[in-house]
Amino acid sequence: MIKVGDKIPSVSISSVRAGETSSIEADQLVAGKKVVLFALPGAFTPTCSASHLPGFIVKADEILAKGVDMIACLSVNDAFVMKAWADMQNAEQITMIADGGAGLTTAMGLEMDSGSFGGIRSKRYAMVIDDGVVMDLHIEEPKQFEVSSAEAILNIL
Repeated sequence: MIKVGDKIPSVSISSVRAGETSSIEADQLVAGKKVVLFALPGAFTPTCSASHLPGFIVKADEILAKGVDMIACLSVNDAFVMKAWADMQNAEQITMIADGGAGLTTAMGLEMDSGSFGGIRSKRYAMVIDDGVVMDLHIEEPKQFEVSSAEAILNIL
């Protein structure tokens, strides 16, 4: 499992920002930037849609004011789903990362098998990355939402 001090792997992902979708290597997306990356089990799911993503939308200006260059939301969904979810949530300041095949999630060791819910998904977590290196990592226990919230990340920035 990825840990503080490790580099973000070079794995192909799709990035959705301001309605534009592009393919990029994960390590290139975060190169030279301070990034808050939070991940969740699935777009359009209850806690993810009601609390996790909305918290980062509401707190985006405060997070960016702490010297963060990018706030990114990762889910094991395709780029079309992530774009639709971003549009529905008015997530203009959030870069959505579609990890459709769970390549980045598994390369970081942050996958979970949700069984019939959707198969391999991402654990719920938040990390702070500086120029591709993990500086802080907060992984939620199953069915919890405490250490990866926007408020929790603001407290460590």
